[in-house]
Amino acid sequence: MKRNALWSLMAGLGLLAAASAQAQISGNVVKIGVMNDMSGLYADIGGPGSVVAAKMAVEDYLKATKSSLKVEVVSADHQNKPDVGSSIARKWYETDGVDMIADVPTSSVALAVNQVTKDMGKAFVNTGAASSDLTGKDCSPNTVHWLYDTWMLAHGTGSAVVKAGGDSWFFLTADYAFGHALERDTSEVVKAAGGKVLGSVKVPLGTADFSSFLLQAQSSKAKIVGLANAGGDTINSIKQAAEFGIVKGGQKLAGLLVFLPDIHGLGLNTAQGLNITEAFYWDLNDGTRAWSKRFAALHGGKHPSSDHAGVYAGVLHYLKAVDAAKTDDGAKVVAKMKELPTDDTLFGKGTVRADGRKIHPVYLFEVKKPSESKAPYDYYKVVQTIPAEQAFRPLNEGNCPLVAKK
Repeated sequence: MKRNALWSLMAGLGLLAAASAQAQISGNVVKIGVMNDMSGLYADIGGPGSVVAAKMAVEDYLKATKSSLKVEVVSADHQNKPDVGSSIARKWYETDGVDMIADVPTSSVALAVNQVTKDMGKAFVNTGAASSDLTGKDCSPNTVHWLYDTWMLAHGTGSAVVKAGGDSWFFLTADYAFGHALERDTSEVVKAAGGKVLGSVKVPLGTADFSSFLLQAQSSKAKIVGLANAGGDTINSIKQAAEFGIVKGGQKLAGLLVFLPDIHGLGLNTAQGLNITEAFYWDLNDGTRAWSKRFAALHGGKHPSSDHAGVYAGVLHYLKAVDAAKTDDGAKVVAKMKELPTDDTLFGKGTVRADGRKIHPVYLFEVKKPSESKAPYDYYKVVQTIPAEQAFRPLNEGNCPLVAKK
């Protein structure tokens, strides 16, 4: 009888422990919200493709680990408006049971979601926004910045262009937080290398007609016209620059944030020769090719952008941290994400720093000539691999309050 009683007690304690662990997951479900531009100028970069990537990550994680977690993915369109994004985030967190928000391109929206997430104790894994302030003065214990940022882009593409002789610049700058940060960080790189910034013009988001802005760039006589914009704005500015004869006139374009879907939209005849900096490309290795083939089959044949890859890898690491921390408490999970090394098919081995910056190698690519491309989406050739420790701003230079001063 005593032995039976002991077994009953042990079984009961086991059930209590399991129930306690499950109780640490709010609502017994880990709910991930993918928020981005679903229908506007950034929709091809993130949009519905990011939802596909997040669901792939959930499926792959649960299958590989046999985890008992219950996971749901929801999505919303922030329309590139900070007030819309912060309202969605607040509703998701307060009433819809969302534990983590992923993606969120458009830096002004990302910075707003960053603050709401911190205020409400949730988690934010950003892949789509570029402002380096997310791991600088606006860093948060609840946020991880996964993919790229303006410092990385400036020191990748910007440095390469200056070294190649592009020592005078004029910027076409998207008139919101992202564009301002990208112009700022690239200007610092140009000046540090002995170059000059001859001027800039702020361009409203979603501008259709770039003619007046391109005329200013043309009259500046700068060797380089730096495009501190993204998505549909980049495509339109490059196409119209060709119509204005900017390149034929002796100036060169520097696309500071260019994605694979942008090149696809431009075509190689227009985009050939562009130097771009990215952290992911579908054709890097066998692992990226196999994953990208699966993604394309689920996304109408479209190959993934680096943002899609970032969403996949970020969600994967988040779920790993939830299981390890045995909770979906935002700050605790992000702390665990920083503690655990990152290791996935798409970005390889890496870490998440104290400031929330995810560290991984970055690649300087050159867009192929039409004659060099053997198939659709065969667009890039690697010019340089930038090691992880050199690709991102040094930890002690970002003025992040989470980083201990030495």
